[in-house]
Amino acid sequence: MALLSTPLDTWNSTPPVTKAFTITLLVASLGYQYVSFTATHTEGKSPIYLEWLLLYPGWWIYNPWTIVTCVLVEPSIFGLLGSLIFTVPSLRYFERLWGTVETIKFLLITTVVSNVISLVINYIESFIFGYPEVFLYGMAYYGTMALQTALLVAFTQIIPEHQVQLFGFIKARVKRLPMAYVGVSNVMCILGMQSPWILIQWGWLVGWGYLRFYKKTSADGATLNGTIGPETWGDRSETFAFVHWFPPLVHGMGADQELSLRSGPLGKVCDFVYDNAVRLKLVPGHSSADAEGGNYMPLGGGAGNARAEAERRRAMALKALDQRMANNAASNASGSRPPQPANGEPPAPPSHKRSGSVSKRPTETSSPTGGQAQS
Repeated sequence: MALLSTPLDTWNSTPPVTKAFTITLLVASLGYQYVSFTATHTEGKSPIYLEWLLLYPGWWIYNPWTIVTCVLVEPSIFGLLGSLIFTVPSLRYFERLWGTVETIKFLLITTVVSNVISLVINYIESFIFGYPEVFLYGMAYYGTMALQTALLVAFTQIIPEHQVQLFGFIKARVKRLPMAYVGVSNVMCILGMQSPWILIQWGWLVGWGYLRFYKKTSADGATLNGTIGPETWGDRSETFAFVHWFPPLVHGMGADQELSLRSGPLGKVCDFVYDNAVRLKLVPGHSSADAEGGNYMPLGGGAGNARAEAERRRAMALKALDQRMANNAASNASGSRPPQPANGEPPAPPSHKRSGSVSKRPTETSSPTGGQAQS
């Protein structure tokens, strides 16, 4: 009878990056909350040593490590619970799918770049509107909001048509969740809570840009970490294009869907930005490997094509995950002790007699192309 896995079994099967992230998040967040709760505040300011963890735009030049450490601090218990409920399981899933190296790259790029963009925005606001005590020294950035949005974008890439149920009664497709989160960010920023809610918007843009143009993949869409296939970069499928994040109203009014996307106002803006980014070598252009590997597909066929693309992504993700788990199982089996003979006799010692195949066929040498020359 199969037994449900215990929390200990789940933790033991968690990949190393997710384990390290979870432990560091718990220690840093609980430590910050404890110090913040017990410390005596003067003039409404936090103790100076708390600024060594959070990212203050006016102090980052003196504490540059806060660009990274602020991601691991959730000052409120509700933010910490949200990270443990969503961020940790999602990171665990993608680390098993992508591998350790790609997960570290995704985590660092989406969080650090989002923090840097927030710093630039705060300095621009301080330069235009003044009030440095507000924009430079009164706002602190922290938490995993940027990472959460980037993970939602990654889920949209592989299972866009999957339907989830929120709060027990709200049903939504995965591809709608990132923009819903961005909408919440817009409302909070309008209400004056720019920090840390604006990180959601940068996490969405940076996460999509990295997955679209820079993430290393193989021909079948799996991350190149033990897989075989020609090397490609990003996901150029049309269903993952930037224009699809927005309602069809801004796509255009053409009868043909592809023509409508390209002729609409948003499509023209996206094409203009992309063409200039390629010209400036900021993003790679389309290549033949993208088309051969299925990473770039012209749009056509309407909703049926989108659903077929979603099913292809789902199958691609499951195939990569199954292959990774099979490789892990094979490596674990190879490390176990060899089986004993059935009759209980000790195994025979290995023979030291040299094989005569080399002396008999001296002309079988490796060719420069990696094959063997025929005699």
